[in-house]
Amino acid sequence: MPLSISNFKRRLRLPTVFFRRPSREEQIHGGPPLEFIRPIPEIPWRGITVGVVLVVVAAVTAWELYCRSIGYGPTLNDNEDLWTSRRRAVRPESLVIVGDSRPLFDLDLDELEHGFGKRPIQLALAGSSAYPVLADLANDESFHGTIICSFVPALFLAPPGTPPMDTGEKAVHRFHNQTLAQRASEYLSVPLEEHLVFLKQEDLTLSIYLGKLRLRNRPGALVPPQLPPYFQTVDRERRTRMWERCADPNGPLARRIQQIWLPLFTPPPPPSYIPKQVFMAEMKKAIGQRFEDVAAAVHKFQQRGGKIAFVRFPSSGGLKQLEEHDTPRANTWDPLLKMTSAPGIYYSDYADLSGFKCPEWSHLTAGDSVEFTRRLIPHLREKLHSSVADRSDAPKPTL
Repeated sequence: MPLSISNFKRRLRLPTVFFRRPSREEQIHGGPPLEFIRPIPEIPWRGITVGVVLVVVAAVTAWELYCRSIGYGPTLNDNEDLWTSRRRAVRPESLVIVGDSRPLFDLDLDELEHGFGKRPIQLALAGSSAYPVLADLANDESFHGTIICSFVPALFLAPPGTPPMDTGEKAVHRFHNQTLAQRASEYLSVPLEEHLVFLKQEDLTLSIYLGKLRLRNRPGALVPPQLPPYFQTVDRERRTRMWERCADPNGPLARRIQQIWLPLFTPPPPPSYIPKQVFMAEMKKAIGQRFEDVAAAVHKFQQRGGKIAFVRFPSSGGLKQLEEHDTPRANTWDPLLKMTSAPGIYYSDYADLSGFKCPEWSHLTAGDSVEFTRRLIPHLREKLHSSVADRSDAPKPTL
């Protein structure tokens, strides 16, 4: 005698209301519940499942092998959740690095730990203004440690609403508003990203590939500058190191990135619907406001015993020439130190720091970053010590 559940294998009985509306007669007269019998096809489900799994594994393996064949290696995605995990590690007396991508590449965490006796926390963000993170640390009343802040004028002084500001603001927002689901997702994805190349979201997604389609500028539609490809590795501490194949300044990858920096660091022309004089006046006002905001944040941080030093990291080639022309030192670096009363290290002022060359014009190689950090540490310790001595003799600044 067949079991009472044996028919379930051959048909699925569901209420009709899931498939059609009851007719008017059915609504009026009621009656027994209507049923719909849906037969399940007699096909080899087990074989289909095995086939689908094999196809998926083969496709993933082929894509992984292709990504490795074009030069990619396993590394973490440096996203907002990874940044948040490091921001959460900040303690009251931590040594923290903030800024743009140059301290990501140019500072070696092991050397800094050896020189300062504590493990630094890397909070710099590629393509970001340092101000949002600096302001967040200044507002964190529990933090009174040391900040090493990078200064690249085009990024540091970027006005609100621009990509450099948005990058920093989104990271800070994620830290204060990260959900349990986002935190769990990052926790689960990190082990996979450390072993699988194709999970690199900055380079190997469909949207990124579509963005690589080069379109020419045309009236009414200016194409944004192209972003550089992924040319570094990132670990769980966000320690960033340049790939070896980018270390040759005459290699194809380095030369490609060199030509990307120039349009990316060139400011766009003033909008046609605003007089140039008015636009330049507004830009000057915005830059002045940024200096005031940074000064207020620095003074607030120093008043509770915090120490900060600004660092201008090396650049080379055409990018260095562009930066010196568009953002001269007298209009950017000098006002920053004057308004904040904070110490600063400009790499070209020191013979032992000025000889480093960036193969792609903006960042140091993995080997040079170790030597550069080793030479930078004595200057940082001297500047930070002298700034504390100066503040002990002078009245505390007021906001």
